Amino acid sequence: MPEDIDVVVIGAGQAGLATSHELGLRGVDHVVLEASEPGSSWLGRWDSFTLVGPNHTVRLPGAPYSGDDPGGFMSRTEIADHLQAYAGRLGRVRAGVPVRRLARREGGGFELRTDGEVIRSRVVVVATGAYQRAVRPTAVAGLGPAVPCIDVPSYRNPAGVPDGAVLVVGSGQSACQIAEELVRSGRDVVMACGRAPWFPRRVGGRDLFEWLLDSTFYEQTPDQLASPAARHGANVQASGAGGGHDLHYRTLAGLGVRLAGHLLAIDEQSARFAPDLAEVIAAGDAGFRFVRDTIVALCQESGVPVPDIPEPGPLDTSAPARLDLRGFGAVVVATGFRSRYTEWIDVPGLVDAQGFPVHVDGESVVAPDLHFVGVHFLRRRRSSLLFGVGDDATATANRIATRFRLPTPGPSTGAGTLRSGSAPRPK
Repeated sequence: MPEDIDVVVIGAGQAGLATSHELGLRGVDHVVLEASEPGSSWLGRWDSFTLVGPNHTVRLPGAPYSGDDPGGFMSRTEIADHLQAYAGRLGRVRAGVPVRRLARREGGGFELRTDGEVIRSRVVVVATGAYQRAVRPTAVAGLGPAVPCIDVPSYRNPAGVPDGAVLVVGSGQSACQIAEELVRSGRDVVMACGRAPWFPRRVGGRDLFEWLLDSTFYEQTPDQLASPAARHGANVQASGAGGGHDLHYRTLAGLGVRLAGHLLAIDEQSARFAPDLAEVIAAGDAGFRFVRDTIVALCQESGVPVPDIPEPGPLDTSAPARLDLRGFGAVVVATGFRSRYTEWIDVPGLVDAQGFPVHVDGESVVAPDLHFVGVHFLRRRRSSLLFGVGDDATATANRIATRFRLPTPGPSTGAGTLRSGSAPRPK
């Protein structure tokens, strides 16, 4: 017989657990279904992976970082341990229960099918993470079997990459961190670059994240972006490895990484690149200046001295147009992620052209009582991050408690009502 549950949260990462915590405070009966184990998506990252933001930016409701190294950077296993302890305290998680299909029921509510049962629920919160399906660009489609293609979820360490030079395709944090690890291991690395912002790890004695958290940077809403597709833009290039350090195209070039323009195509034996490396570097430098101007504006508004932020130094932008891949060990692709909601949620019109849920304040426009938490740029830039997802969880829990006519514990600390693509400007 189907099991009836008022509220089901799907996913026991930071988004699902924060939502569970906030629902519990409001007396909302619910369960959290997790396909594997709490925090498992972090364990799926490469061996040396660390947080990019300092430990003190882990600000989950009921589970903030409380260790003795707030300025450090937790490893993937330490993050997973933190989330598993959080889940244990909440006591709502059913691990090893993947949801294979979610559909609306006639008359209201939803039906969820797992491997062994059917669950009927009045309200569902989808919290399956911001990184669901690695993108493999069409430019690598012609790669022959002699050179394997490795995406971010499959990469573990340099020893796991076949011998030979490596072509890294991508521009964000993952691409830069993997390229750095490979070149430091002695590999010859070529990087097909994309347009990504960068900034020094520390300026004026403060970490980059501390400056940005004090500013309006992470308050940016979807409608403030240049286009809906900009939600897929790369994060600021940086690394938490080794205590945190600068990491961008100039540091990689200094280590010996050979930079190229964006990848046009690969056939079995060669790769072709666009002659746009200078434009790519200029775009990254424009991102640097945007972050710099944000920090300067914060200092001026706060009446504190503006730190010294030097202009970017020169960089050789001569680059190959074609690369012979014979003798290469692998092509590593780190070009971002997309959602896979429509693969298992049977609700027409659920997502927009970019794969993001169409919603008001996290609740689906086409399926009322279906909520989303932990989506990149759901309400603001910080929506999927360890220091921002708690606010979205609070807003969603308040919305659900109101639906059940339950009292909320004081004024909401959530993000307020924001419609995807039509949101008020932050304060």
